[in-house]
Amino acid sequence: MNMLSDMVRDGVMLFSSLFMLLMGGLVLIATVLFIKDVSQTKDAIRHNYPLIGRFRHLFNTLGEYFRQYFFAMDREEMPFNRAEREWVYKSSAGVDNTVAFGSTKNLTPVGTPLFINCPFPTLDESATAAPPLRIGPYCQKPYDPCSLINISGMSFGALSKPAVRALSKGAKLAGCWMNTGEGGLSPYHLEGGCDIVFQIGTAKYGVRTANGTLDDEKLRRVAAHPEVKMFEIKMSQGAKPGKGGILPGVKVTEEIARIRGIPVGEDSVSPNRHPEIGDFKELLAFVQRVRGVTGKPCGFKTAIGAYGWLDQMCAEIQRCGIECAPDFITIDSADGGTGAAPMPLMDDVGLTIKEALPVVVDILMRYGLHERIRVIVSGKLITPAGVAWALCAGADFITSARGFMFSLGCIQALKCNKNTCPTGITTHDKHLQQGLDVDGKSQQVRNYVNKIHYGVGLIAHSCGVPHPRGLNRTHCRIVQADGKSVPLDELYPAPQVLPEYQCASTDVSTNASTVTMRTDREGR
Repeated sequence: MNMLSDMVRDGVMLFSSLFMLLMGGLVLIATVLFIKDVSQTKDAIRHNYPLIGRFRHLFNTLGEYFRQYFFAMDREEMPFNRAEREWVYKSSAGVDNTVAFGSTKNLTPVGTPLFINCPFPTLDESATAAPPLRIGPYCQKPYDPCSLINISGMSFGALSKPAVRALSKGAKLAGCWMNTGEGGLSPYHLEGGCDIVFQIGTAKYGVRTANGTLDDEKLRRVAAHPEVKMFEIKMSQGAKPGKGGILPGVKVTEEIARIRGIPVGEDSVSPNRHPEIGDFKELLAFVQRVRGVTGKPCGFKTAIGAYGWLDQMCAEIQRCGIECAPDFITIDSADGGTGAAPMPLMDDVGLTIKEALPVVVDILMRYGLHERIRVIVSGKLITPAGVAWALCAGADFITSARGFMFSLGCIQALKCNKNTCPTGITTHDKHLQQGLDVDGKSQQVRNYVNKIHYGVGLIAHSCGVPHPRGLNRTHCRIVQADGKSVPLDELYPAPQVLPEYQCASTDVSTNASTVTMRTDREGR
């Protein structure tokens, strides 16, 4: 009995000693932090409120996560709300993504698109697949893609190796193309065997000389890969128009530096534009140079702000002959995304795709070039409704970067530029990359593409057309400030081809599907 009492007493004394040691340690740490706070002058809050002031930074950091998971409603978050992300997650996982009891989407805000169903929708047995559209009819090797949605430019470097591998394999399974982004062509892009669009950024990564100009021989070697179908000259992107690509030095590994042709561990900052391209004539000359060297379609990507130069470019194309035209134009939205960008450019520069797309399409139509120059769009179009709106407005193809990141499991942690991405998608931390299973995620990419096509097909059939390429501006209305909606074709009437270009307005592609605009909004 005495022995038991002694053991209890010893245990209590040990616990008391440990507790006193712990408390003493906490008091010591608090004293050190207190002295450190009151003696520093960089942070006024910590100086005036030592110790307590430190909680401000903690709460600011934690607030981002609490808003995402506890406080924000399903349709409130930015840049993508929980409802949008959940649709992508469920679609990618191949599980039921239907909803019950009614929509949580507010249909009254100005600018909301509403699709106009007809009384006699297309029967399932009458539905057809969207036909392919030819890109580059005057090239030695034109391209005939079928997928409505494709993977937008994301560089190896901005993305991790397993993320690029999963996207490549998934794109092959889904039958869509994958854009390399401006970081050059890596073995991981080619690994899956998918169609590749090689992006030539302002720094010419992967096809550059020692002084940063375009190297025709390196360009020719890239084009020799049968997987590479097209070349895209990146003029600007929506998240940072007027600013080149930014890859923090912490993400510039030896392998990435070798592929790009840059020093290891140093910030990779591209010029804010191509030095060789100072006007639309030089742009056309650069397009023709790339197309001549590669024999494959070539176009350019830009965020739209000023657009008078597009009129001048189209007039020059008609003067020189439509063979000299770019084979496509990729339009990026001002609310596009990127791994790293200055806030003034991210928030306040450029037009959104909802305004830019109809403007560009109308310019091409006026000059009889809408069938010659394919229109590709990107910018937050990650659901069937977004894709369907773009088709109504005149787009030929849609690309997405963040939609496919969500399909890989991105949780919108907003850490793309920190090398600390918790899902392994945008980090080169080997430990964090281990959670990204390439084979499993590639299946999710395929599922996402299939669900997009299925959902856009549902909208098209409801509007009474046999396939999504049958959608046009008569099938969509846009909510106005007075709460009423206005047909998209009234907001943006289809322009007439200018008389001097009438003869050039015929379809130059060999297998394009030209759909006549329906004027009967009643669906009769």
